[in-house]
Amino acid sequence: MKKTAVFISILSILFVTYASIRTMKFLAFILFIPGVFADGGGDTIKPAFTNNKDLCGDVVGVCKSGDTYCHNYVFDKQLYDFRCDTLAQVKFWRQIMNLHKDSALINLSHNRTVVEKTYTRNWSHKDDLTKQLYRDSVRAAHGLDSSYRVLLTDGKQFFYDFDKAFVNFDRGINDFVANGVDPWYAQAILLIESPNKLQKSNVGAYGPFQLMKPVARLFGLKVNKQLDERADFDRAAYAASSLIKTICIPNTKQILDSLHITYNENDLWFKLLVMHSYHAGSGNVRQALYTFMPTQGDMTLIYNLWHAQTRHFRSASQNYSQLVLAAMLEMNSRIKLEPADMVSVQKP
Repeated sequence: MKKTAVFISILSILFVTYASIRTMKFLAFILFIPGVFADGGGDTIKPAFTNNKDLCGDVVGVCKSGDTYCHNYVFDKQLYDFRCDTLAQVKFWRQIMNLHKDSALINLSHNRTVVEKTYTRNWSHKDDLTKQLYRDSVRAAHGLDSSYRVLLTDGKQFFYDFDKAFVNFDRGINDFVANGVDPWYAQAILLIESPNKLQKSNVGAYGPFQLMKPVARLFGLKVNKQLDERADFDRAAYAASSLIKTICIPNTKQILDSLHITYNENDLWFKLLVMHSYHAGSGNVRQALYTFMPTQGDMTLIYNLWHAQTRHFRSASQNYSQLVLAAMLEMNSRIKLEPADMVSVQKP
């Protein structure tokens, strides 16, 4: 009889404990977690569960059609507050992200105005003189001098695989938060660095976060002939988030301090500037900023950076934050997450 009573008491304690834990989780969910909701067909948006309000204020839960699992997703409303979706450069890159590699857009380098869509095969069959005469005609039609660049940009649909990138967001967000880093950076990197497959860049960067060997080793990853931990998602996420936390953000702050510019780490322009440091290196970003010496921290600083040029800060570096904005907006559109309340602000 005593054994039965003890057994029943233990069961009662376990039940109360379990109920308390479930209640605590529920209260944490409804009291502390901000969220975005969307009605109607397609994907649904629910509050995301997290225990870090400061880092996860923009994290929501996205439940894709036919999927019972709710994915963590970073939704940055600043993209719409600053009307980034209306910028010619951003609209251009969204077209490129949806364009087959057999096609290309002939465009003006300064503002990415599209002149004509063409097939890459047709363009490659033209001789150099024909190409030059065509570019001269474009410059004449737009009142541009002979030094102005008329570019041919191939479609990159094969590279920007948004479905494959999406499935990594949840894991990347959790890894960055675990390391005390804003998950906005995780999603931005996963969207544009290697969204379709693990691949090595022409300068040797590798893995989902496109880390260089010295950077990976700096943060404890093994990179040798037998093992390359840059391919390990969680290890690479740790190194990438550590790079942002201990080098990119502090160095970006130092640059802005040297220019006597105040900043808020949650501002879109600040995050984009940190992304430029992640890609080009803070020293090269500093030199690019010094070419026009900004006096105020805002989106205009980023827009001017798109046209700044130094020896080691050229086209790919200029385009980097444009790609971040384009990919984020394209991903939002694909999961049907776009707010209607947009405010008109400065444009480049």
